[in-house]
Amino acid sequence: MRKNKPKMSFASIMSMNFGFFGIQFSFGLQQSNMSAIYSYLGADPENLAILWLAGPVTGLVVQPIIGAVSDGTWSPRFGRRKPFFLAGAILASLALIFMPFSSSIWMAAGLLWILDAANNIAMEPYRAFITDMLPKKQHSLGFLMQSFFTGLGTTLANFAPAIIVSLGFLTLQDKMDNGIPVFTYWAFGIGAFASIATILFSVLTTKEYPPTEEELLQIKEDKEKGNVLVRTFEDIKIAFVKMPSTMKQLIPVQFLTWFGMFCYWQYITLALSKSLFGTIDAESDFFAQAQVLTGNINGTYNIVCFSVAFLLVPLATRVGAKNVHFISLLLGGLSLLFLPYLDYTQQLFSFGNPFGDGVIEVSQIYLVSFGLGVAWASMLAIPYKLLASSLPPNKTGVYMGIFNMFIVIPMIIQIFSMQYFLYDLLGNNPVNVIVLAGICLSLAGVFTLFIKENLKEIY
Repeated sequence: MRKNKPKMSFASIMSMNFGFFGIQFSFGLQQSNMSAIYSYLGADPENLAILWLAGPVTGLVVQPIIGAVSDGTWSPRFGRRKPFFLAGAILASLALIFMPFSSSIWMAAGLLWILDAANNIAMEPYRAFITDMLPKKQHSLGFLMQSFFTGLGTTLANFAPAIIVSLGFLTLQDKMDNGIPVFTYWAFGIGAFASIATILFSVLTTKEYPPTEEELLQIKEDKEKGNVLVRTFEDIKIAFVKMPSTMKQLIPVQFLTWFGMFCYWQYITLALSKSLFGTIDAESDFFAQAQVLTGNINGTYNIVCFSVAFLLVPLATRVGAKNVHFISLLLGGLSLLFLPYLDYTQQLFSFGNPFGDGVIEVSQIYLVSFGLGVAWASMLAIPYKLLASSLPPNKTGVYMGIFNMFIVIPMIIQIFSMQYFLYDLLGNNPVNVIVLAGICLSLAGVFTLFIKENLKEIY
């Protein structure tokens, strides 16, 4: 991979990362709606965790393999990473279109497996794309640009149901034959378009640097000998053995962070319904209201995310990336710890509804969104920033794939522990699951302080 990379313009960095918007729009839809979809189709609360298994398992399997394969891929016409972006986007769009038509829990779960595999195929090479294309001094900007588009894409995905209802075309009571609200159908359709359109934009506007002559020779030899699969698993094995110390130090931080976030995504709708309305009955209007509120809270924390993403660059330079990450995770953890004590009826402020008549009232419950938004912006960028400078340039794909395993492994552990004993230990109360999530994020922040950071190398 080219060593002396020229500095890219801000507009070019935006263009190359625009496809991340579509990927995260898709992720945002599932984060805010999958538990509700499963509930509409008849799933019991204690079984929700196992139904989310698709995401972490596909990430565990797909990401390191795709990372290693993309390291050894080159097409003069299509590039190295871009073919994976496009293939993932097409599969994700199809899964999003069919999801609202699910006739059973297992059909929805099957489509989620396809959707998560597709998103992982597209997303993993995007992390390596930053180190492929940008000089080290622009790595922070590149990763935080991805945080920006993550926040923006997830924001619009989360607000999509509320916007659709606010426009007056549909109501909360409009349901499809399978019991899923019609607004869910429209939101997922918009997501399918966003997924393919934004990826296409990045693919068509960004030209990748070609591999070095040495890398091209190795790629050619592997293809001639049929050793692509062998080389892929050998690369993964060697990468584990030679894992940089920075990556090892980030393991407990990543474990606690993503264990907590998976608890949040799975149970936030039920926790809001229980905490604010005293019910988790999926047939009640209160539950539908909690689903829309989930989207609004998630959308708001993603507004905070993309609003503060670029502020973290100079702040990380001034006080250190790990200190920024500690403060951010602590804010996120405290916001979740206090969620059960926040009131839905206590108004903080109001503003005119841009999508219809009347005003939008922002209640006390949205204080969660501030802390979680700052934490989300940091967790999507700072760990990758801490890691990027310690990776060999020609192995960034496989290492980013392995690093993402430290996201999905805690999710798998969370699923099985929640399914078989944690939910019972927490009193079968979804509100307590959210409190546990807050504890995890806070502890992750503490572990960040133990990372030995080489500021000269990073900055």
